[in-house]
Amino acid sequence: MLSITKSMAILGIDGYVVDVEIDISNGLPAFDIVGLGDTEIKESRDRVRAAIKNSGYEFPVKKITVNLAPANTKKEGTSFDLPVAVGILICTGQVKSVDNDTVLLGELSLDGSLRPIKGALPMAMDARLYGIKRMILPYANAKEAAITKDVEIIPVKSLKDVVDYINGIKVIDSIKIDIDEFFKRENYDVDFSDVKGQENAKRAFEIAAAGGHNVMLVGPPGSGKTMLARRFPTILPEMTLEEALEVTKIHSIAGTLPEDVSLLTNRIFRAPHHTISTVSLVGGGRIPKPGEVSLAHYGVLFLDEFPEFRRDAIEALRQPLEDECVTISRVNATFTYPAKVILIIALNPCPCGYLGDTTHECRCTPNEIRRYQNKISGPLLDRIDLHVEVNRVDKQKYFDDDANVETSEMIRNRVKKAREIQLKRYKGSGIFFNSQLNNNMIKKYIKLDEKTTDMIKEYFDTLGLSARAYNKIIKVARTIADLEGSHDVKYEHVVEAFQYRNLNNKYISN
Repeated sequence: MLSITKSMAILGIDGYVVDVEIDISNGLPAFDIVGLGDTEIKESRDRVRAAIKNSGYEFPVKKITVNLAPANTKKEGTSFDLPVAVGILICTGQVKSVDNDTVLLGELSLDGSLRPIKGALPMAMDARLYGIKRMILPYANAKEAAITKDVEIIPVKSLKDVVDYINGIKVIDSIKIDIDEFFKRENYDVDFSDVKGQENAKRAFEIAAAGGHNVMLVGPPGSGKTMLARRFPTILPEMTLEEALEVTKIHSIAGTLPEDVSLLTNRIFRAPHHTISTVSLVGGGRIPKPGEVSLAHYGVLFLDEFPEFRRDAIEALRQPLEDECVTISRVNATFTYPAKVILIIALNPCPCGYLGDTTHECRCTPNEIRRYQNKISGPLLDRIDLHVEVNRVDKQKYFDDDANVETSEMIRNRVKKAREIQLKRYKGSGIFFNSQLNNNMIKKYIKLDEKTTDMIKEYFDTLGLSARAYNKIIKVARTIADLEGSHDVKYEHVVEAFQYRNLNNKYISN
């Protein structure tokens, strides 16, 4: 007897429908799964057999063949356990057939209970494209999948629940959630009011948040670089529903979505250790998965102790920073993961960390300092918009009154006003903030007077600017003007942008 149930799988960040075809025939007992399934799918034979028996149903002692169509696409994961088990029960007449507009997803435990799966949200979002009206999936994934309102989500806890639901013995209500409630929960446990001093760095972060610019922090240990970086998401504008869905979709695929969270509404902050591999940082692998740069989508990727990262990992960041996506090619498919991130890198000025520090003496030789600084390539440094020196805070600052210290909310309000100006200016052009401007757009949207142009020409050759570095400076100046509410980019805006470029920095130079 033949049965066909529908399930779904993930290709890149998109879901697609898989037909689970099952044939049971006479012959030597066997249980084969074909259709380019990975090891997890092959192992489902034992899980399905035990789950059916332990749920009180009969497992056929016959030749069982399972085909996952389309058979030319590589498949992975444990979400096919449930449709395979139900398909076997359909073939043996223990459960009714399932409608073609219903998909089954779920990993089976040996006792027949259902475990959560990866990628429930992207599969639910794309299900309607294939005419799917209903999804039966584990209870733990129900709220995540129910964020999309186009598909009826049926939460189940066990194989027995599924059988009773299909046979009409048990009524299970679909899950419905209020998406607006998620955006009322935005909460950060850090704030910029915690930071004493560092007004120059705070100003640079405000500019970076307003224009979507990358930042490099250089300073001795204990100067507050990490503390500043961890508070950066608190001054970014709130995520829109579209952004939240896209970010949650990526984390659902990667399996990094917290169990009690259905929709990520806080800006993501990712801070991988410097021992991270290139694949883990930018994505890839035998079966490609999103890396840290994609997991930080619409948020912040913070790389502390930057020169200690592997050279190949650092260089692999260049393309994602420029294109705002990561493209990974394999024999059977090409995967593209979004990577719109603000990159913050932090480093010490030398191996011991105290070059230029007023309280400690540097112990490094000139050759050691040069080797340390040469770990950062010029092409990558060119892609960092703001170079900021973070000095040790005067001890008196720790005892100053906090009454005049700005909170994250105050800074965020200014950032939001600047972003609104940019959204209005670039409406219909496909970009959302200044850092995304290309060469043609810079000429169109940024007009400089003669005095400012002459100043730039003077510094261009003197400081050895590349064309990319020049464009970065002009875009930062445009953001500074937006923060001031100025329609035109003025001389003083460009001067401040040059200062943040840090071209004459005593530590690192172009």
